[in-house]
Parts: sequence; C-alpha cells; structure tokens
Amino acid sequence: MSGHSKWSSIKHKKGAADAKRGRIFTKVIKEITVAARMGGGDIDGNPRLRSAVLAAKAENMPKDNIERAIKKGTGELEGVSYDEIMYEGYGPGGVAMLVECLTDNKNRTVAEVKYIFDRHGGSLGAPGCVAWIFEHKGVITFDGAGIEEEQLMEIALDAGAEDVKEEDGMFEVLTSPTEYEAVKKAFDDRKMAYKQAELTKVPKNTVKLEGKKAEQMLNIMEAFEDCDDVNHVYANFDIPDEVMEALG
Repeated sequence: MSGHSKWSSIKHKKGAADAKRGRIFTKVIKEITVAARMGGGDIDGNPRLRSAVLAAKAENMPKDNIERAIKKGTGELEGVSYDEIMYEGYGPGGVAMLVECLTDNKNRTVAEVKYIFDRHGGSLGAPGCVAWIFEHKGVITFDGAGIEEEQLMEIALDAGAEDVKEEDGMFEVLTSPTEYEAVKKAFDDRKMAYKQAELTKVPKNTVKLEGKKAEQMLNIMEAFEDCDDVNHVYANFDIPDEVMEALG
C-alpha cells in the first residue's frame, strides 16, 4: 500500500485518531477554508471542497462549523488567510517525505518543520528533491472483510480505476485524479462502504524500515501530525507487521 495509506492503517491500529480529535478539527477547518477560497463555496462544483467536507463529516464535525469555514473561505465571514506551502525532505532511513502545510506565518512554519526533521533523524531538503517520487492519485480504501475481490475489481476497472491492490487485509483502489469522482460514484451507487476516499499523493516505490529506523519513522510522522500548521504528510515507507508488533 502507499506510504500515506500505510500510515492511516497504523494510526487506526494505534487508536491515535480519537485522542487527537480537536487537532483534526483544526486541520480540516483550515482545508475547508482554503478549498473554498480557491475554488468557491459550491460543493458540487469544487472537488477539493467536497473532499474536505466529507472528511469533516467523517470526523462528526458539526454542520455549523463546516458552514462557517466555507463562508470564511469565500469571504462572507472574516477569517484568517492561509498560505499553502510544500516542504520536501528525508526521513529516517532515507525515506522521501512531502510535508504539506497551511499557515498564516511562513517563518514560524519552516522553523517548526526543520526542527521536527532534525529531532527525529531526518533532514529538510531543497525544493524538488523528492517530489518526483510521488504521483497525484485518487485512493479508495476498503476493509477486506466481507468484500469479494473479483466484484470489487470489476466495478473499479469498469468505472475507470487504474489498479486494485490488496495488503494487510485491505483493498486499495487507485485512480487518476480525473477518474476519481466517477470511480467513487460507482461504489456509492452500489452502497459499497469504504474506509477512506481521497485525492492524495502516492509514492512510486517504498523503503522498508525495521528496528530503530522504523521507530524513528513513526515518531516523525506523529510529530508532523501534531504540528497545527501541517495539513498532510506523504512518505514512501513500509513497516512490516511483525516489526510493528515488536514495537508495540
């Protein structure tokens, strides 16, 4: 699976998401505001906003919070203006990392990002050093329990998906950004429940980590997720299940 999806799976197993609900709300509200500012407040005509709103609903965010964030983005309500910045660097073991930030203070954010890299065995790199490793894709993830692989693959490919992968009891449907909505709709029309659906960045290859490097990688991912200015982190790592079990 992609490093991003792998991390989502690890977070689920660690039960980390519920413990950080407030921070998740902050990040989602920023994303909704920026999406509305860039593409307008019409959910049907703004795929990025639609995806952000779905993420907010998945976290049980109140409807009023969502509507306020949209209005701040469109200028109907006064709000903070956020800039989008992408930082590139290397994690433990040479893992390629993209750190996507939404910030109202670029100097503060770059200092925090550099500090996290340095503290956890990584390093901030120059623009373009690792971006080529990642591709923009639509990813729809299913729990393998109760899913028939042949049916899933048939529906996905007929709707325009590029590939279906299976790992760790999960199925991952990959699409091009342009076909993402059509493939997702095909599953929605059949009421096939997925765990996650998003436009994201998927690595072309992964780096397998064990021992101390694996532990450092988990720590740096958690540190970036704990940073309020960081919106998404993409990394091309893989930690085998037996290593995860050993780490506890």
